[in-house]
Amino acid sequence: MDARHLFLFLGLWAICTLSKPTEKKERVHHDPQLSEKVHDDLQNFDYDHDAFLGAEEAKTFDQLTPEESKERLGIIVGKIDLDSDGYVTEGELTAWIKKAQKKYVYDNVERQWQEFDLNQDGFISWDEYRNVTYGTYLDDPDPDNSFNYKQMMIRDERRFKMADKDGDFIATKEEFTAFLHPEEFDYMKDIVVLETMEDIDKNGDGVIDLEEYIGDMYNHDGDANEPEWVKTEREQFVEFRDKNRDGKMDKEETKDWILPSDYDHAEAEARHLVYESDQNKDGKLTREEVVDKYDLFVGSQATDFGEALVRHDEF
Repeated sequence: MDARHLFLFLGLWAICTLSKPTEKKERVHHDPQLSEKVHDDLQNFDYDHDAFLGAEEAKTFDQLTPEESKERLGIIVGKIDLDSDGYVTEGELTAWIKKAQKKYVYDNVERQWQEFDLNQDGFISWDEYRNVTYGTYLDDPDPDNSFNYKQMMIRDERRFKMADKDGDFIATKEEFTAFLHPEEFDYMKDIVVLETMEDIDKNGDGVIDLEEYIGDMYNHDGDANEPEWVKTEREQFVEFRDKNRDGKMDKEETKDWILPSDYDHAEAEARHLVYESDQNKDGKLTREEVVDKYDLFVGSQATDFGEALVRHDEF
């Protein structure tokens, strides 16, 4: 992962909603465990593809025709139907989504592990990570580009320290996973909140006011007429986000926003997929109902996962 991609990743933290307007900026708030895409079914089903298959697998789906996608999806349905009763329930779909996301995290860590474990000792030190990610900046501390690599490196070091439980500045596989995917670990939640606030808090006063909240999602560009969804977001901020009604979100309010303890994103996505595909409204899906809505699940695409089903059964 180069420094630019790392910077973009650090800026994406999230809350899943069933619909996000296309006019929003790229960094909207949803759950990075499911997808970094905007969840807007009116535009495309990219979010659902990432959630259902994992982001890396979903990337390769464009290689297949709709017919091939439907065939592979039919095979996948059999894997989701754990009790083999011919139906996919919300519970089975939730379990599948969580499994797909865990596989994505595992595969992502494995790929990066090979890149950063320079001495092949089974650990990644901060020095190894820093040298691979920021080597060019360290050789030339004042490069002619638009990225503040010094600030990025300080931020990475802070996150690395938090992930490094024993404080030896050397990451085990689990600690490195916590560094790359802090949203997966309870002890890393504070850094997720802190980084989110730093990204949105433009005036640096340590809180997020209404205009910063809206500005993170919507660029006015001189347009005095805000879309309806922006007005709704303003109402959400006043009525729900700003719990103590002081006009801004502090750390705890921001945490409640991006990491709600009473919300399971995989369950919400499973409900969404069932609702959109359940033609006879019996609360569960047949193979035919899933395949009929193949574009919602996989589009005209297939995945390494689909290939694996034919070859080995990796999932």
